Amino acid sequence: MALLNENYLKLPGNYLFAEIAKRVTSFKNQQPDAKIIRLGIGDVTQPLPPAVIAAMHDAVNEMAQAETFRGYGPDLGYDFLIRKIIENDYNSRGITLEEDEVFVSDGAKCDVGNIQEIFATNNTVAITDPVYPVYLDTNVMAGRTGELKNDGKFGGIVYMACNAENNFTPELPAGKVDLIYLCVPNNPTGTTLPKSELKKWVDYARKNGAVILFDSAYEAYIQEPDIPHSIYEVEGAKEVAIEFRSFSKTAGFTGTRCAYTVVPKTVLATTCEGKNHSLNKLWNRRFATKFNGVSYIIQRGAEAVYSPAGKQQVKTVVDYYMANAQIIREGLKSAGMEVYGGVNAPYIWLKTPNKLDSWDFFDKLLNEVHIVGTPGTGFGPSGTGYFRLTAFGNRENTEEAIARIQKGLNL
Repeated sequence: MALLNENYLKLPGNYLFAEIAKRVTSFKNQQPDAKIIRLGIGDVTQPLPPAVIAAMHDAVNEMAQAETFRGYGPDLGYDFLIRKIIENDYNSRGITLEEDEVFVSDGAKCDVGNIQEIFATNNTVAITDPVYPVYLDTNVMAGRTGELKNDGKFGGIVYMACNAENNFTPELPAGKVDLIYLCVPNNPTGTTLPKSELKKWVDYARKNGAVILFDSAYEAYIQEPDIPHSIYEVEGAKEVAIEFRSFSKTAGFTGTRCAYTVVPKTVLATTCEGKNHSLNKLWNRRFATKFNGVSYIIQRGAEAVYSPAGKQQVKTVVDYYMANAQIIREGLKSAGMEVYGGVNAPYIWLKTPNKLDSWDFFDKLLNEVHIVGTPGTGFGPSGTGYFRLTAFGNRENTEEAIARIQKGLNL
């Protein structure tokens, strides 16, 4: 009989969002007429920008003609998109990149989950706590951890607690770690880090030979001018950091799938014998072996994000969601809740009232006012007693949700 990868058995029975779906389905079966407002899973609700739709239509027409038909595309992505990415997202901020340092993919979730494959299983991993579950779960699956302990932590993982006491800012590990996951702006807490704080992490990584895996999927939501949009704005970061970006939450590509990862050739890792290798080359090899690329039609749509019309339309969508974030943030505050985030990110992180358990508050919110959020416990032990709401709903539902909480939630 075939043997399985027993590391999968270390994971809890249900993925966070699967458990949420299970509870919502049970509630709907009991109260089929209830109008549920979903402010939990971070899917967007606004349509693709018109400039993107027009570019996709043009690309579809190209695919209908033999003269302009495209089959398999380049492994890393089409040059026309990669050049726009470098010019607009990096050159505009004083960052230089080579075209073969950008890898166009079908999602940042896929990339942050797959990147660990190019690293040895005996690397020590550090994650913020709370954390986006994919960072942790994929390393559990790969065998870099011990068993799940009673305190909710996996053995072998360095947890960097982020809570109200430290302003949700992770502290440098006391010892040496090899892989560091940072998400800025943060999911789920909505926290950002100033350049001075990011410099500490870059300096630590350079000193300890570590690699920073920097998830920057929400950088378009940064509102304050002194917050870096890329870790490469920090001196020395191109020696130690891999950056992940996405079109999903900024331009509505959650259903069409397009993202990219930047792997500078100067980011190195070593063999057991002490020989250094560029991670760019290894990621390129993994990418070409396991991925056939994002479709031509979708990449033309992504390219249109950088057109003058596309930039304005994307800004309008981001502003729409950030207005929702303000509605949620201020509404919860007026209801007497302790609230964080929602300033430079589309996530609102709140302290559960009356010291309720995160899942108990989930059930309370669902049953009393028919609103779905995300229990903080699902993001790690330090998420206990916290809860996440997202700003990705439409305006009408967002306003109604806050009105329900203010008037109908028994606090």
